[in-house]
Amino acid sequence: MTEVTDELIELRGLRFHYRDWPSTRADASTLVLLHGYTGHARTWDRFAEGVTDRYRVLALDQRGHGESAWAGAGNYAVTEMTEDLIAFVAALKLNRFTLLGLSMGGMVAMDYAGRRPAELERLVIVDIGPELVTAGAERIRERQEDPDVFASREAAFAAIRSVSPIPPEDHLRRRVYNNLMALADGSFTWRYDRALRSIGELKVRPPEDGWLSCAAVTVPTLVVRGELTDILAPEIAQRMIETIPNARLVTVEGSGHAVPLDKPDGFLEATRGFLGG
Repeated sequence: MTEVTDELIELRGLRFHYRDWPSTRADASTLVLLHGYTGHARTWDRFAEGVTDRYRVLALDQRGHGESAWAGAGNYAVTEMTEDLIAFVAALKLNRFTLLGLSMGGMVAMDYAGRRPAELERLVIVDIGPELVTAGAERIRERQEDPDVFASREAAFAAIRSVSPIPPEDHLRRRVYNNLMALADGSFTWRYDRALRSIGELKVRPPEDGWLSCAAVTVPTLVVRGELTDILAPEIAQRMIETIPNARLVTVEGSGHAVPLDKPDGFLEATRGFLGG
């Protein structure tokens, strides 16, 4: 197993955490991974191990998530996260890297790729587009009102399992456990900023801006869609690959929106060929 390290870095006045997997190849390029809303860098552990034979992998905890600093209410626009990524790339002196983003991270990836395509080798956008299915967006808003304090880690896992029946149990348990922090009374709550639990706190870009970003992408692009997703409509995915030059679409069978979580093996299989060039 490749030895991963956990690193801290200050960007734009905030402390950020990221995981760094060295590649088994001396000449490997870099792959940057961006998690989704309420996610964290540890969600990529299994996938990262599967691609270190060809990439150095960097998984960033985006602002307010995981072990990165909380930015506070009013500071969670997708465009702010893109600026964080720009600062991260500059600080680590990355050149011609591959970018992969899931959901919220995919929104950031689209914005970045549209603004700075010359810095990328490849782009992977996972189950997100410039326009969202209304039912899926409403489901996410409703989930923001779910209980967020639990008597134990197992109680937190049970709550998530009740609404996430697809992922392998051990895979989901690791994601949940790594997204918890202990409170003074011994109970547990989510590690991400409480401000993000308020409806509308995550500020997404207007659809027209997203489509402009897609049209500006100049690198080979893979759009990954979960077969059962309620976020990325088939017609939006199709329009994306028609708008982005040199793009193709792959659907992961049996997966919902959280493709790397729901079907980790299927996601790795769907992306490895593209990432290998």
